[in-house]
Amino acid sequence: MMSYQPTCDLNALKARATLYQQIRQFFSERQVLEVETPILSQAGVTDVHLASVQAQRHMAGKKQTHYLQTSPEFAMKRLLASGSGPIYQICKVFRDDEHGRKHNSEFTMLEWYRPNFSLQDLMHETADLLNLTLAERFGELRPVVLSYKHAFMDRLDLNPLQATLKQLKDAAHRLGINLDLGDDRLGYIDLLFSHFVEPSLGFDAPVFLTDFPPEMASLAKTKQDEDGEWVAARFEVYIEGLELANAYDELVDAAVLRSRFEADNFEREKLGLHVMPLDEYLLAALPNMPACSGIALGIDRLLMIAQNQVQLEKVITFPASIA
Repeated sequence: MMSYQPTCDLNALKARATLYQQIRQFFSERQVLEVETPILSQAGVTDVHLASVQAQRHMAGKKQTHYLQTSPEFAMKRLLASGSGPIYQICKVFRDDEHGRKHNSEFTMLEWYRPNFSLQDLMHETADLLNLTLAERFGELRPVVLSYKHAFMDRLDLNPLQATLKQLKDAAHRLGINLDLGDDRLGYIDLLFSHFVEPSLGFDAPVFLTDFPPEMASLAKTKQDEDGEWVAARFEVYIEGLELANAYDELVDAAVLRSRFEADNFEREKLGLHVMPLDEYLLAALPNMPACSGIALGIDRLLMIAQNQVQLEKVITFPASIA
C-alpha cells in the first residue's frame, strides 16, 4: 500500500510554526515590513548554475512560458525601488532537478533587504536572528568571520583569486577528483571548495564567509580586499558544514547587471542550456533602488540545524518524490 504520510513528524511541524512566529516577531520589532510577491514570472534567473522550473500559462489567450521563482529577489527589488523601505518575505522557491539529503526542488526561503545597511550591519542582524532561532539547541552563538580566500588557502594551500587553471586541475587530481571540467576555472574552484572547504565550516561556531572570487559576484558589487585583490562583496553563512544563507551588498548599476545577465546567457548558449529572458522590469527599477544589503536564508535548512537533523525530508512534509 502506498504511504500517504509526511516524512517529518509532528514535532517538526510544530517547530516550523514556532520558527515562523519568531521570525515575524523579530522583524516586527525592527519595523521591517512583511511583503508578498508573485511566485510565477515572465523572466527567470540567468545564473548558469541554477535551473528554473518552467510553467505554461495563458495571457490574453496566448500560451506563454513563464518561470517559478528561484528567489523573490527581482520582485522585492522593484518594491525597494518604489519606496517600500526595509522588507522581508517568507515564500516558496523552486530550483529544477535539485534533490538529495539537503536539497528539494521546492523549498522555503526567508529573504530580507535593508536599505542603508552595510554587509557588516547585516551580519550583526543575521547573528541576532540565529541566536533567537537556534538558542534552544546551542545557547549563545558567537559567529566568526572568514574570507573565502583564507578558508581556501588554509585547507588547500592555494589562493583561489590567483590560482591558474592548471594549478586548480592539479590540486583536484592530487586530491582524487578526476572529473574533467575542461577550461572551466571557476568550476574547478567551486568543485574544490564544495569537497574540501565547505564540509569543514561552522562546527565550532557559525562562519560568515566573506569576499568571494569576483566571478561569483552574481548580483553583488565588487570591491578590493585588504590585499588589493578584487572580490565580490557578499557573504555566506555556514553551520555544521551546511550553507544556510547568502548575502550581497546589492548591485544597483543597471548597465553592469545587464552585462552580467547577457554574459550568463552567452554561457548558457555555449552549454546548450535554455537562454533566459531578461527581467526588464528589474533593470528599469534598479536606478531608483536605494543602496542596501540583502540576504536569502533557507528556512528548511535552518530547521534541520535547529532539530539536529541531517536529512531535509525530516523537516518538510512531502518532498518532491512523494508530492
